[in-house]
Amino acid sequence: MTRHSSIVQPKLSVLTDQQIEQVHLYSLEILSRIGLRVDSPRALKFFARAGAGVRVEAERVFIQPEMVEWAVNVAHATVKIYNRLGQLAFKAGEGTHYGVGVTNLFYQDPQTEAVTPFSRQHMALGTRLAQDLPAYEMVSTIGIIRDVPDGTDDLYAVLEMAANTTKPLVILNSDERQFGPSLDLLASLAEKPFVIPYFNPVTPLIINRETGDKLILALERGLPVIYSNYSMAGTTTPITAAGTLALLNAELLGGLVLSQLVREGAPIILGSLPAFFDMKSMTDFYDPQTILLNAACAEMMAFYHLPHAGTSGSGLGWGADLPGAGMHWLNHLTTSLGMTGLVPFVGGSLGSKAFSPTSVVYANEIILQARRFADGFPLNDEAVGLDEIEAAGPGGNFLKAKSTRQNFRHAYFTSGIFPRISLEKWEEKGRPEAIDILKQETIRAIEEAHPPEDHDKILAAGEDFIRKL
Repeated sequence: MTRHSSIVQPKLSVLTDQQIEQVHLYSLEILSRIGLRVDSPRALKFFARAGAGVRVEAERVFIQPEMVEWAVNVAHATVKIYNRLGQLAFKAGEGTHYGVGVTNLFYQDPQTEAVTPFSRQHMALGTRLAQDLPAYEMVSTIGIIRDVPDGTDDLYAVLEMAANTTKPLVILNSDERQFGPSLDLLASLAEKPFVIPYFNPVTPLIINRETGDKLILALERGLPVIYSNYSMAGTTTPITAAGTLALLNAELLGGLVLSQLVREGAPIILGSLPAFFDMKSMTDFYDPQTILLNAACAEMMAFYHLPHAGTSGSGLGWGADLPGAGMHWLNHLTTSLGMTGLVPFVGGSLGSKAFSPTSVVYANEIILQARRFADGFPLNDEAVGLDEIEAAGPGGNFLKAKSTRQNFRHAYFTSGIFPRISLEKWEEKGRPEAIDILKQETIRAIEEAHPPEDHDKILAAGEDFIRKL
């Protein structure tokens, strides 16, 4: 009997090859027949110089299939992402990578759950937490700082992030006037770029002036960028999943074409944040259908051989509660099993308006378990251990088996938060509640999260840079 060594590894797939081709064709028709509105004069000039593959009529741009095919072919399948120390952190386009963020207006206290305006101190604490927790490989702009002078919030945001982590940064600027200076500040702090600017077009089918101008600036500086659209089904995209997918995919292809016209081979990561809009409560939210769309978007990018960025499961719930935990589990398990690339925005609650450190700590554990599930297990002679099964025989046990002695410490997942206790022990401890244990662990993690050794040096250099501006 011939035996083969293999890995039992679960995978998630949502689109057939024929369905992928269908979505692609619908998107091409949207771009060539309906077109994009381009509000950036600079972007319009790049489109106008593209030749026969693009037709420009006033502010409307119609992109032909051959131009999309050209852009797909010249863009890179992977993008190297470096940390502040100049080391390769990961390659976008290979594997799934998680990060903490993004642009919350409030900070949710891990003990009381009260929300207060997001401050510079909160940015430092959140970034240090992301630096220490192993599931996260990047830090996105966690919040909008509101206790610094007007016109400096983006500058102090990138400074606090750079000073409190060495991990790569994904930055989202609220003020376009601070975008260039923010890039200059970060460039002054490290020899190799460690930042990924993040841009959103306006759905449906608009490349707004600010997005177009900032995208061009970042690409001309040679930076990798994320171009991601956000939708609310039934308002900015069709209520149907199919219509939303085709429309969002068309917008991404339009952004791809612009990026390659600016700089052929420019490193770009594409993705969508598909959501629903509840007209009764006037809130936007993720649900199982939008998580399915996220997986489908990832498969479309894999079809184009392009790096992907997707949803992060944040926003639902009022903190690290049952609704929030459920959406984190659904998002992180499906992203680990599918083709999702970057998952950069973990930690928002209350409609993504409040940054919840407690959610960040709990999601860290969820991500570690999801990755463990996705890793699968080996199937071979050594893993099966027929000799040990024979030695134990009917009615025996494996307590003293060699494989047990070698593997029992890491054969199963052990929580870093919740102890395994029996009913009797739970009663003896006064019936503790899991949320209280999680809060205590979060407070401990924040207190023990220390900045990098060069924190003071980076902070002083950045403060001096901002003063000179």
